Amino acid sequence: MELREVIGNRRSIRYLDPDKPVEIEKIQRMLEAARVASHFGNNNAVRALVVHRESATPEQLASLPSPVGGFQIKLAPVVILWYVEGDAMDEAGERLRELVHCGALGYGPNRFKELEETLVPLFNRIGEALKGPGMVDMDLGQAVAQATLMAFEQGLGTCCQGSADWDNVRRAFGLPESCRIVVVQTVGYPLEPPDGGGQRPRLPFERLFQLNAYDTPFPRSEAVVDELSRDRLLQPPAPLPGREESIEAIRERYDLPGSGMI
Repeated sequence: MELREVIGNRRSIRYLDPDKPVEIEKIQRMLEAARVASHFGNNNAVRALVVHRESATPEQLASLPSPVGGFQIKLAPVVILWYVEGDAMDEAGERLRELVHCGALGYGPNRFKELEETLVPLFNRIGEALKGPGMVDMDLGQAVAQATLMAFEQGLGTCCQGSADWDNVRRAFGLPESCRIVVVQTVGYPLEPPDGGGQRPRLPFERLFQLNAYDTPFPRSEAVVDELSRDRLLQPPAPLPGREESIEAIRERYDLPGSGMI
């Protein structure tokens, strides 16, 4: 499958096959893709804890998000807790030195002097602030995105969920207080078609993106739209024919709630 088609198909898949195990090698490939994602300052603060539904404790499973997507946790063979390890920022200086030594940061004969006299002290000074939501969460988002692309490339489906009580989840899985869970990702083989019933609604392109000024929409070329449609990055809008019948059959098969929400 071409990358554009993978991206085009990369929408949330909420209905996963609980009876089809996910090979651990496929999860590893997702984590490998996440590991090499961009990290500001090479901080490596993005971490993940993989939860196997069949071997997790009842207490652990009960702690996972449920008010909106409980049926997804019930179905998913694997969930991944994506979190930020705040203490990673305590090693910011060492990570920056690695970047300079491998030629990825700085240039010229004085780059090591500037590193030690300017950049490392700066990161040490603002390290506590960097542990909170901000750039490190952007790093986590990029890691999850790359893991998701890898999942779809391997025929898997995923969906991300939040929680009203991350501290409860953190304690259930033994994560220290320095860890801040950001999102839970369900992983499994789709029960529904990989197109997820069609492209989910999005606001108009011109409303989302601007060029040089807030009141100047980014120009959208119809030729580019046609090209991406041919490559299946842009796909027909939801719902596709037969969508309601498809998810109703899944609901009845697995005795899911009638609303499809809880």
